[in-house]
Amino acid sequence: MEATACNDSDDMSSVFYLVGIPSLQEFLFLPVFFLFLLFYLLILVGNILILVAVVVEPTLHKPMYFFLINLSALDILFTTSTVPKMLSLLLLGDHYLSFSACFLQMYLFHSFSCSEAFILVVMAYDRFVAICRPLHYPVHMTPQTNAALAASAWLTALLLPIPAVVQTSQMAFDSTAYIHNCFCDHLAVVQASCSDTNPQTFMGFCIAMVVSFLPLLLVVLSYARILASVLRISSREGRSKAFSTCSSHLLVVGTYYSSIAIAYVAYRADLPLDFHIMGNVVFAVLTPVLNPLIYTLRNKDVKAAIIKMACPLDPQHSRAPEP
Repeated sequence: MEATACNDSDDMSSVFYLVGIPSLQEFLFLPVFFLFLLFYLLILVGNILILVAVVVEPTLHKPMYFFLINLSALDILFTTSTVPKMLSLLLLGDHYLSFSACFLQMYLFHSFSCSEAFILVVMAYDRFVAICRPLHYPVHMTPQTNAALAASAWLTALLLPIPAVVQTSQMAFDSTAYIHNCFCDHLAVVQASCSDTNPQTFMGFCIAMVVSFLPLLLVVLSYARILASVLRISSREGRSKAFSTCSSHLLVVGTYYSSIAIAYVAYRADLPLDFHIMGNVVFAVLTPVLNPLIYTLRNKDVKAAIIKMACPLDPQHSRAPEP
């Protein structure tokens, strides 16, 4: 894409105007606001319940659930980096973001997204060791190892977007740059620049490929080994139990990569701008709202711990979780 001329302005004094969803009629702003508010509250309540349940319930003090609370914390941070501004845009018509606020939002959005991909890989590794190397599980998955794996996922993801964010911030912008999105996504900000966008578009594409496909490859390899090990189990009950320990994680992985696929197709396909924007919104909201539902509905231990918190005197929910 060729560069376009900018009005004379100091880039640091530029402000960014979030266009939102262009074809959304004004009378729909309030219903859509309440819809997103409902999603955001579900994300907060669901993930906070999981965090509290794992922390206060001693029977959930296991590596699998340690990584789960990392995922829940990420979902809260990930949506909080974008959804409150989207709500403000819909309710108050607050379309503007300062230069620093826009780039901070961009950095946090992509960092937390990367962190989620890496935490899902760590969770797949945990299931691989538990099923394929059960006798070595207590040795391999020590509290120190778990903390190191989680910290590596967070740190790598926090560092990875920095080059793209810094280089994008050095591009030329008009005094008011129009972002065709509901938040400051990297590609949308690059497209708002009046510099040559090709280098930054290519860099963003390369980082997205690394963050999306490398973790997915590692997850697929882990589950290929898990599947091979499970199929060698002679009893049907044993196979069913092994698969059940992975089902919640597999659903979360499927949801995460489905939302990425929707966002990618929305950008690449010859579709109206509204579809591009909605693809990004789906990516920002879908996985965080479904993760707590998946883990509370499909994981008996988490569900029992949450019910125990809600009904502490109910003897029916005081049983120990299944091993």
